[in-house]
This record gives sequence, C-alpha cells and structure tokens, in this order.
Amino acid sequence: MTRRGDLTVVSDLAFSVNGSDFTVAEFFAGVGLARVALENAGFSVVWANDYSAKKFAMYAGHFRDSAGSHTFELGDIGEVSGDQLPTGLAMAWASFPCTDLSLAGNGNGINEGESKTFWDFTKIIGEMGERAPGVVCLENVPGLATTNGGDDLRAAVRAMNDLGYSVDVLSLDARRFVPQSRERLFLVCVKSPLIEADTRRVSALRPESVQFVHREDGLRTHAALLPDPPPYLTTGLVDVIENMPDDDDRWWSEDRTVAALDSLSDVQAKRIALLKQRKRAAYRTGYRRTRKGVAVWEFREDDVSGCLRTARGGSSKQAVIKVCDGRVMMRWMTPLEYARLMGAGDYTLGTVSAPQSIFGFGDAVCVPVVQWIAENYLMPIVTGTGRSFEAEEVARG
Repeated sequence: MTRRGDLTVVSDLAFSVNGSDFTVAEFFAGVGLARVALENAGFSVVWANDYSAKKFAMYAGHFRDSAGSHTFELGDIGEVSGDQLPTGLAMAWASFPCTDLSLAGNGNGINEGESKTFWDFTKIIGEMGERAPGVVCLENVPGLATTNGGDDLRAAVRAMNDLGYSVDVLSLDARRFVPQSRERLFLVCVKSPLIEADTRRVSALRPESVQFVHREDGLRTHAALLPDPPPYLTTGLVDVIENMPDDDDRWWSEDRTVAALDSLSDVQAKRIALLKQRKRAAYRTGYRRTRKGVAVWEFREDDVSGCLRTARGGSSKQAVIKVCDGRVMMRWMTPLEYARLMGAGDYTLGTVSAPQSIFGFGDAVCVPVVQWIAENYLMPIVTGTGRSFEAEEVARG
C-alpha cells in the first residue's frame, strides 16, 4: 500500500477479475454492488475508488479471497487524475453522491456539497483524453432531474456532451426486481451508440419527467430501443425477512412496541388492525417520522419495503413489524435483510458491525437493476452486437 497526497492507493490486495476483456473503472464504489452486477453481466471491474474506509472494509471483505488483480484507490476523488486510470477501459461507472439531490438531502444541487464531486469525475474522464472509455454510466436519485428546475440534469448531460458523449436518460425502480421501492436515474453516455433507436418518446424507462433533455436545444441525446423491464412487484417482503424466533433479543420490548403503536395515526392504526385479523404472519416496514413536531411511526400498506437509506438517524432507519394472530412485534431491519433487498443476499457480511453494514447497503445500487441495464444495454454497446444509429443531435442553431 502506498500513499499519494491524501489518497491511499491499495494495489496489494487480491481481488477478483473475471477474465473478461470488457474492463470497467468503478467510481464512488461504496461496498461494490455495482461491481457485483457488472461482473454478473460479463464485465471485469479492474479499478475502483471511494473515500469511505468503512465501506472499503466491506468491499475488501467480500472480494478479498478471489483470484486476480484489482486496484482500489481509497481517498478523495479530487486527488485522482486521469493518468492513474488503466488503459483499454470499456466503461466507467459512477454512482456519485446524492446528498444534495435527494428528497432526504438538502436539495442544493449538483454544484454543492458532496454531489459536486460529479465535476471531479468529469475532470478525470477529460484528462484521459483518447484513453477515455467509449461508455460511461452515471447513477443517481430522481432528484437529479428536478433540482434547480432541471438545470442539474441539463448540466450533467451538457458536461458529458463536452467530453464527446451522447446521453440517454433512464428511470428504473428496484421494485421491478426486488420488494423495495427504489427509483433511480441512469445516464448512459456513449461516444458511438451501437444500438437500435427507440422512436417512442415516453415509455416505462423514460417517463415524462426526463423527456425535457431530449427537447433541449444544444443537448446531444439518444434513446436506445430496449426490452420492457419486468412489472412492478406488489409482494415479496416476506421472502426476504430474516427468520428469527420470537424470543430473539433483536425484537423490541413490549413497552417499546406499545409506545410505537400508540403514535400511529388513525389510518395507520387501521392498517395494523386489519393485519391482526390474519392467522399467517404478515410483515411491513416503516419509518419514524416527525409530524407537527411529534415523532410518529408510519408503515407501508403493501408487502414491499420502503427505500433503504443511509442510516444517519432514527428517521432514516427502517423498522420491521410482524403481525401474527393478533400479536404485534417490532425491531430494526437487519443487515441481511438490507442485503437481500438490494439483491445481494450472498454478500459476505463477515465481522462488519450492523450499523456499518446498513450504512453501506443503504447507500448502494440494487444489483439486479444494474445487471439488467448491463445485460440489455451496456454489453450490447461494448460488444457491438446492437444495430448502429446516429445520436439525435438536438442542437439546431
């Protein structure tokens, strides 16, 4: 391990590389779920970066025992330069921070706080010059399309245009693959699009909320023809719940559970009352909210989890409620349940603490979502198996 400025370069760990010629650099890697998905689809992630030592501990714990070589640069992305990236990359993946773009964040936009690291990423791609990969995929929350009246998404598309890429904007919800409501935007940026064009304007993958970039003067965009994604799941939470006995000490005390139930609104209380009538165990997830200055609990009506988040406080932590034969029990969601809801149920948890695991998974990508995009969009581009089309040049003056 060597150090360059404030950047720790980890190059002496044995991480897996699956032998694919289609190599990827993974920026803002977190715990490596994008890597899991991309390698499931046939890519090899050979280089990664993240600033969080705690997330890297999870990443290393999961990938360490696999054969091959891999470089992980632990530190501020602002300290990375284009000449440090490998040559011959097929793609770069970047799940840049959503802190300033999400509903749970401050909404200041892409030029503020942690989210402005997007510009560090584009600087690196620019510094790579002719060595830059032909495909770049960016991932973030739907707020990227709405903050500052859409100007943040316009700025992101324009920045990639300036680097020579045409941009496609997709919206895909993890609920189509796992029982978790988790919508995310994906910007697929391509230097030479090699896939058939989709002539539809609004579709399941491209809702009206992102269409404005295709109508904007001065932006170079494209829309690839893709298969329809799977339908939304309406059930399945019970299948990811960790099996534990009723006397497990992770279940809350009766007093604590009663206090939570006493905070429910009439609508929420009726939901629980209906569940009490069932003989078979039913599970729901919920968050603690502040309503009119009072802390209350709110639970989903359906058999699907709410969006997992980085647990920085009680309002961000998701709880599980079990209702069976008139009895109600509550506890916090476990790391294994977080992993399963992110489509990473076989992820190696090791000795990492529960709060650390929950934080890592809450800030990650959903594996089957990324894998679907990789198999249906990204791999056809890099292999040239799609039919060629010209990116739509919206600029007209």
